[in-house]
Amino acid sequence: MNILFIEDDPMNRRVVKDMLDVAGATMAEASWAEEGLERIDAENFDVILVDLRMPGTDGFETIRRIRARGDEKADLPIVVVTADTAVDLRERCLALGADDVLFKPVAMDALFDSIGRVLASRSGGILA
Repeated sequence: MNILFIEDDPMNRRVVKDMLDVAGATMAEASWAEEGLERIDAENFDVILVDLRMPGTDGFETIRRIRARGDEKADLPIVVVTADTAVDLRERCLALGADDVLFKPVAMDALFDSIGRVLASRSGGILA
């Protein structure tokens, strides 16, 4: 499994990478939205993890831009990983097209459960 994490904080990227390493997943990193969008153009990913609060283009706009693509990558599963705890945040992210929302600090089991649920729902409940 190849996962892209778009997150400006290197420590948060490291923590999630260490978790995904345990599961045998490969994680590519982007430290800002534009870099992440360029990586999506150039590479293939199974899941996109995206932080909401980044300098420059934020996670909300990043999700909008992924969903507005005119190709199959517009449908990539997106899981928001955020420290923002606004009351309506989850609903706002889902309305934009995110598949799930995780709140920092992310626990390993929550990360794995979210990725599993998202991929299962995308495959009609059947994972190969």
